[in-house]
Amino acid sequence: MAIKSRVFPLVVFSLIGVLPVSTALAEPPGQGAVLSASCAGCHGTDGRSPGSIPPIYGRSAEFIRTSLEDFRSGKRSSTVMGRHAKGYTDEEIALIAEYFANRQDEGGD
Repeated sequence: MAIKSRVFPLVVFSLIGVLPVSTALAEPPGQGAVLSASCAGCHGTDGRSPGSIPPIYGRSAEFIRTSLEDFRSGKRSSTVMGRHAKGYTDEEIALIAEYFANRQDEGGD
């Protein structure tokens, strides 16, 4: 009985130490995916816009990047997109553009 009473706490503490490690191994979403979450409300989670909002799905990273930069600078007029684009750095715009461009590579369905 003395061995069981010593082994049980050892097993429990061993498992407690392993559980957080196994959940930490799940791959977190990339920064592009996190940044693009704000686009989903209008453009859909994969860029396939419901309704009259222009879709992003199927567009190249270059097209998306250039569009966001033009909205940000005011070169391209908009009601909402200019305000959104002004909140992103060049690096963040590139990450968003790559994220949506890769949606078509993954099938997006």
